[in-house]
Amino acid sequence: MTPLLEINRISKKMGNLTALRRVSLTVAPQEVVGVADRGEVGKMALFRILGGALAPDKGEVALNGRWLQWPFHAQPLGINMLYPEPALVDGLDVTSNIFLGNELGWPILDNWLRVPNQRRMDEEAQKLLASLDVRLPSLRLKAANLSNEQRQLVAIAQLLVRPSKLIMVDNPGRVLSHPYQEKLLGLIREWQQRETAVLFSSNNLDHLFAVADRIIVLRQGNLVANLRTDETSREEVVAALVGTDDRQQHTPVLWALDSYYRARKQAETLQHNQMLLQRDLAAQDSLNRQLLNQLSDQVKALDSANNALQDAQRRLLTEREEERKYLARELHDQIMQDLLSLNYQLEEIEDKAAQSLEIIDDVVDIRSSIRELVEELRRVCGNLRPPTIDSLGLGAALQSLTRNWSERTGIVVDLTLDANFGRLPEPIELSIFRIVQEGLNNIWKHANATQVQISLTHTSPRLLLISIADNGTGLTEPSDLASLSNAGHYGLLGISERVALMGGRLNFHNQRSSGLLLQVEIPHPRFEKRPL
Repeated sequence: MTPLLEINRISKKMGNLTALRRVSLTVAPQEVVGVADRGEVGKMALFRILGGALAPDKGEVALNGRWLQWPFHAQPLGINMLYPEPALVDGLDVTSNIFLGNELGWPILDNWLRVPNQRRMDEEAQKLLASLDVRLPSLRLKAANLSNEQRQLVAIAQLLVRPSKLIMVDNPGRVLSHPYQEKLLGLIREWQQRETAVLFSSNNLDHLFAVADRIIVLRQGNLVANLRTDETSREEVVAALVGTDDRQQHTPVLWALDSYYRARKQAETLQHNQMLLQRDLAAQDSLNRQLLNQLSDQVKALDSANNALQDAQRRLLTEREEERKYLARELHDQIMQDLLSLNYQLEEIEDKAAQSLEIIDDVVDIRSSIRELVEELRRVCGNLRPPTIDSLGLGAALQSLTRNWSERTGIVVDLTLDANFGRLPEPIELSIFRIVQEGLNNIWKHANATQVQISLTHTSPRLLLISIADNGTGLTEPSDLASLSNAGHYGLLGISERVALMGGRLNFHNQRSSGLLLQVEIPHPRFEKRPL
């Protein structure tokens, strides 16, 4: 496919600082490329160069195969940008800012000029703002009288009326609240479907992973990573940002409730402080240098030990699943078949002993016991290895699990699956099944509940949210994994370990009404849509 945008070895210095150093990149039509830059200087220079406001010192840029010459006006070329600080004309009202340069009206002088149709523009502006869930007292408000968030939303509406081939979105989360950030992510997906390419910069890695096809990482002016989103992880992106020497497949350093971002924030702070300390120690004696080196070695050794421990835990879980699969197959194929064969033999004996009521009664009792034993073995096999997960997938396996569990315990279970729920990689499906299975076991053992609600929903194409809520007694406050482990409650600890190994997040707390709410958010590759 011919690239929409081709960047060839561009370099740019800003004062004494090298913002970009021989950066090359191609962007295809309909592609969303996330841009991560720890210092943001390189990203800012890149966006300004592509917007025509800044010329590179070296290199060249082509749009649709045409090499650009600076300075140029970006909007007629189909290049538009959403700035961190909205670029509006303070003296104009809301409608005028939205349609600035794209006024609706009646053409005159062979389309060189237009007589604005204010009523039509107001109607369209109202529709655009409503689609963004924006409510303003009046469209006649001047931009200077809007809040920062309102200004940004008007700037987004301005983008919606401009024809675009390439849209650059520069860290919009600075002024937008969470609901509007989610709305913007939805717009980026819509732009992609309309064959518009997007360069998207954000400090929130969740947002980059939610919409980007690729993530490029800039550090000290260099393009140090160009990663397919489905083939990388948050750890690898952050490692590229901070310049660590971790392995390609990073594992979370902290367990359970210590989220990934908190861990990496601590790592970044530690590295920054270490850099400042090294600079301050440059004029001091060698003893302090030795202490610093020892501290650095200890931190690396601790990180290595944590990684080794998690690798061992991952291997243990994988081997345990394989053993369960083997045992379930042996029970089903060998013992259950033998029991069924024995049952058929007893049926023949029962026919032959038709004249002896006592023998018939004994045989009937034995056959009844065998049937109960077969059913119990089927249940055990289902717990060891869900029989439907390989052939029909996670959704069918969860439906079977919750139905059988509800019949056995008498607790009502309401299972809700995302309408677009599809097949995931086998390790992820098994881990999710075990999380739900362990959650139900905890409710049966400790919650004294009568109802359970389970839902699996995609918060983005690559994030799955699992919620398990009951109406039981909840947890004794305060509660954490350490106290639960000391009390002998290992269910939540096991769930937290699985979540951490998948790079996910775990949160649990008592609900206001009653019972416990457990939520797990798991990243995964783009799922395959298949009907249940």
